[in-house]
Amino acid sequence: MKVAIVGTQGVPANYGGFESLVENLLGVHCPENVDYTVFCSSKDMPERLPQYKGATLKYVGLHANGAQSIPYDILSMCRVISGYDVVLVLGVSGCLFMPVLRTLCRSKIIVNIDGLEHRRAKWGKMARWILRTSESMAVKFADIVVSDNKGIQDYVTTTYGKPSELIAYGGDHVKRELTDDFIDSTLDTYGLKKGDYAITVCRIEPENNSHIILEAFSKTDKTLVFIGNWNHSEYSRKLKEDYSKYPNIKILDAIYNLDILYALRSNAGIYMHGHSAGGTNPSLVEAMFFGIPIIACDVVYNRETTENKAYYFKSTDDIISHINSTSLNGQEMVEIAGRRYTWKHISDQYCKLYQ
Repeated sequence: MKVAIVGTQGVPANYGGFESLVENLLGVHCPENVDYTVFCSSKDMPERLPQYKGATLKYVGLHANGAQSIPYDILSMCRVISGYDVVLVLGVSGCLFMPVLRTLCRSKIIVNIDGLEHRRAKWGKMARWILRTSESMAVKFADIVVSDNKGIQDYVTTTYGKPSELIAYGGDHVKRELTDDFIDSTLDTYGLKKGDYAITVCRIEPENNSHIILEAFSKTDKTLVFIGNWNHSEYSRKLKEDYSKYPNIKILDAIYNLDILYALRSNAGIYMHGHSAGGTNPSLVEAMFFGIPIIACDVVYNRETTENKAYYFKSTDDIISHINSTSLNGQEMVEIAGRRYTWKHISDQYCKLYQ
């Protein structure tokens, strides 16, 4: 069975939930009867590998994100009109083209609509209209719609009167085998003690409640390690300037060394998750495998992901109350993660849709 995947930057994955999804659909989790072709950006993936983990890679000469994301997705769709049994579209950026694709393409079309992108605060009025219209085209013309969270699934049913398949993301890829010496050295480098700090890793954006988390920790003596893209916007730069002066807040730029990142995340005492949009968030799923207490923004997506068994906040006072508690526990997160969020389980769910 030939399956084409469009809508991502490409593989090997270096960031992004959809890129990690594709990375983990390939290789050991791919059944022998499934033959993947992944469309990649030649602008973002300069190495241009012809194959990767058994998949064929094809390239489109535009950036996958930013202003070129819509034409990038549309050009990718133009190249899958024939020759494939299934077309898996990740995201709705190019789905204004979906009526044309549906008319010309005889393949089964599956669309993962992602996390209601048009609701994100960062988009202007025109961008939101385009994304909202693209979403409606995706739902209307796809053979199968995939929702990554029960909250998204309910939205699709309520808004469009159409059922969707619930498939989340895996997180077990974060597991790594590191020596005690490496872990101790990493913690020493950042002046940390095992289990004695909170950590969060995210894009520094208002919808991720970065300001609320920072304000809460500035009112306590609990150590916070906050890893993100601090030079991305005026919002992030201002937060960095305002909160770098607090001795208990360690503001770190993005860390791409996966061993270092694992050492820092797995040895924290608390994981802070501020995301308020986007359905099932990959970083939350990953954190659940560490077995540490999770304090998450109190929205339906996070409650569904954690089965209402994490700790939740709506305000700085909520965060302060939680981090001062002596009864936080994260072991239930491990059980949920192992049951729902392994990549083998996620791959099996997608492969059932292809049949």
